[in-house]
Amino acid sequence: MRGDMMNGTPLSRCAFAAIDFESAGAAPGETDQPVQIGVVRVEGLFGAPRLWDSYLSVSHPVHWAAAKVHGITTEMLVGAPSLLSLWPRVRELLGGAVVVGHHCSTERRFLRCFPGHGLGPWLDTLTLARVTMPGRKDYSLGAVAEALGITSDVRQCVPGRRWHDALFDAVGSLFVLQFLVRALDLREAPLSALGKAVKENDTCQ
Repeated sequence: MRGDMMNGTPLSRCAFAAIDFESAGAAPGETDQPVQIGVVRVEGLFGAPRLWDSYLSVSHPVHWAAAKVHGITTEMLVGAPSLLSLWPRVRELLGGAVVVGHHCSTERRFLRCFPGHGLGPWLDTLTLARVTMPGRKDYSLGAVAEALGITSDVRQCVPGRRWHDALFDAVGSLFVLQFLVRALDLREAPLSALGKAVKENDTCQ
């Protein structure tokens, strides 16, 4: 369902799919590649979550600086599927939903390997946090979740993981959205009520 069709549907009844990628990093002259994808989907904003994640194959080694952040090494990706091969699963999880990401430019960029995929509209929780929580020095996903007091909820949903794990971050983005919609009493408001955070165009800034 496209954004113009969702605009009149209350947020509580829209499907949402939060997505996050972790990347290999790139040395000069290389193109960055995803090494992990995580998705959490709910059929209504406060419905039961469906969780899915996968490591992804790469054509060049994971850069040491990226591995230091997310802990994923080249050796861990041996035998992993390609992102292209996972398109049926990605389409199933993201199709017909508002796609959620925190500073979602990376997610939009990596999904361009599926030309004309038709996914979206997109909702950027970084933009939403900046609008609804002005004056903060740090708008990273972990910092926003900590400020809202929901970090323990994310850990409970995805035990044994941490920030910069793709599934953990996807759940974190969804929980930030859920918290802010509740706090602002927007459960019965349309998607358009989230304003600048909703993006139909090809890039998230």
